[in-house]
Amino acid sequence: MDPTLLPGDRLLVSYRRAGQEGDVVVARLPDGTIAVKRAVERRTTRTGGPGWWLLSDNPGAGVDSRHRGVIPEADVLAVVLLRMWPRPGRIRRPL
Repeated sequence: MDPTLLPGDRLLVSYRRAGQEGDVVVARLPDGTIAVKRAVERRTTRTGGPGWWLLSDNPGAGVDSRHRGVIPEADVLAVVLLRMWPRPGRIRRPL
């Protein structure tokens, strides 16, 4: 999620809050990998269920919905509320 988030950033997440378009979320990708991605828009999965189109903030790096397709809503595990640590002055809501 570089440049929004950097390796080693610690995040405060909510497992109860429903995701909205533009939120940074924690999701389980189809291969089982847990990743932090941006929820771009709601879409329907191949099975007809609700899902999310998730993208990386750095399209040249990492894997996202362009590679794995729509992620089922049940696999969006949490919404990132803010970055907490380690850099002083970087505590803020991810954009």
